[in-house]
Amino acid sequence: MPKNFVFSSESVAEGHPDKVSDYISDSVLDACLEQDPSSRVACETLVKSNQVVLAGEITTQAKLNYEEIVRSAIREIGYVNDDDVFHADQVFITNNLTSQSPDIAQGVDAKKAKGKDTAEQGAGDQGIMFGFACDETPELMPAALMFSHRIGREIARVRHGGRQAKWLRPDCKSQVSVRYEDGKIAEITAVVISTQHSADVSKKTIQDFMINKVIKKCLPKKLLTKNTQYLINPTGRFVIGGPQGDAGLTGRKIIVDTYGGAGRHGGGAFSGKDPSKVDRSAAYMCRWVAKNIVAAGLASKAELQVAYAIGYPEPVSVTVETFGTSSVSEEAIEAAVSEVFSFKPANIVKQLNLLRPIYRGTTNYGHFGKDDLPWEQTDKVAALKKAIKKFQ
Repeated sequence: MPKNFVFSSESVAEGHPDKVSDYISDSVLDACLEQDPSSRVACETLVKSNQVVLAGEITTQAKLNYEEIVRSAIREIGYVNDDDVFHADQVFITNNLTSQSPDIAQGVDAKKAKGKDTAEQGAGDQGIMFGFACDETPELMPAALMFSHRIGREIARVRHGGRQAKWLRPDCKSQVSVRYEDGKIAEITAVVISTQHSADVSKKTIQDFMINKVIKKCLPKKLLTKNTQYLINPTGRFVIGGPQGDAGLTGRKIIVDTYGGAGRHGGGAFSGKDPSKVDRSAAYMCRWVAKNIVAAGLASKAELQVAYAIGYPEPVSVTVETFGTSSVSEEAIEAAVSEVFSFKPANIVKQLNLLRPIYRGTTNYGHFGKDDLPWEQTDKVAALKKAIKKFQ
């Protein structure tokens, strides 16, 4: 990428149809883990109009009321207005969940390998996973994406507060474009917000509120210039939204969930999957490693890739890319990473303490960049600095 360029990333709010699906799926996952940490969960959700369809595979000892979980999740999002076609108390729910295939379980369940005294858990699927970090923001995340998330979170805060902007409705998207000069952030060139609203509010009211009460509150003042474009509800009207306007599916917002396009993605979605699925757990692991590399000052930008074969505990590859920003060789960083971290699926779960009902907190506004999540901790900086000395 050239040193002078404009880069854009988007975020979607909790009321976006795809995020509604993600939140329901993660609510089911957390309910399973709360009662049975050994649960195997792959829960997919479809929402459209006044319908919710659950599908997938779950093996658990938990006793669950799926209807109650679904309605509670929708209620928390905010689809409770009298004019909502998709309403927490009125949706029709179809449950097509079955148990996990024994063909998959035999490759994933911990078992003793030939010649080994201990049992090891295999990867829940084959595939590639990525983790990314950079020094553009305090969260060590790409700026355009974090700015977009900030806008979405603030709009949600106002809406849930209920005092300001009572015309706000749950569906919303935000997008921020950042201009770079010589590889450094120079200004924000455009901010786009499309927010669902009640029928009785004017476009000017929405525009004034979003610019003055949201954008200028959330984004760095020095980056908002006379050149910044504000595009607020550019179609002019957004009354019909959420699942009434569009179908939603679990796992369709994987770029919003990760790095906004600034880092690569292996293709696997996160929500609704327990941590035996390396699509989720290994992606969290890679973020943890990449963030610690940047926090340790070994590079200003780092991307980690791992790859797995289903049923096999060791990754088939672990690769570090620093885009020419590292202070030591990438080979030395890879060696230090391999010494400090274990990428076996069971060890990932143990290192990050993943068999807990923490996943509803990941669903909205990104799975990364939130300080309270275990893979966001920079607790391996000292260990990496010590290990790197052996390989320089």
